[in-house]
Amino acid sequence: MSRRRARPNPGPSQRQLRVGEILRHALSDILARGLVRDADLVGVSVTVTEVRPSPDMRHAVVYCEPLGGKNVGPVIAALNRHKGFLRGLMGKQIALKFTPELRFVEDTSFAEAERIENLLRSERVRRDLSGSDEPPKSDDDVA
Repeated sequence: MSRRRARPNPGPSQRQLRVGEILRHALSDILARGLVRDADLVGVSVTVTEVRPSPDMRHAVVYCEPLGGKNVGPVIAALNRHKGFLRGLMGKQIALKFTPELRFVEDTSFAEAERIENLLRSERVRRDLSGSDEPPKSDDDVA
């Protein structure tokens, strides 16, 4: 019988977090130098927000978004087309046993943060936060 207890949702290990940061820095450096030649990436600054490697470090999901959030679909498709080239360049920069297979996806956290910000600025929330516990008075209450 194993002495290890199974945790319900352990999350990423310290090694995964550390390798993810190494991969993110290497990939950001490569993209900043503009080494990928693609019409969809010309003049586009891509922000790599997070890299999540799998537990075995063979695969990694790269969360990224073009600066300004415009033309997300074509930019992500272009990065996925050139993922082999990017993997090769990363392999020369990092000191890992294996360079993981990359999969680029859109980072929706900025859009979600903006949606929450807009909700917090809405009139309904402002009214709830005003500190007044009394319901608004109607014309019938004034007599």
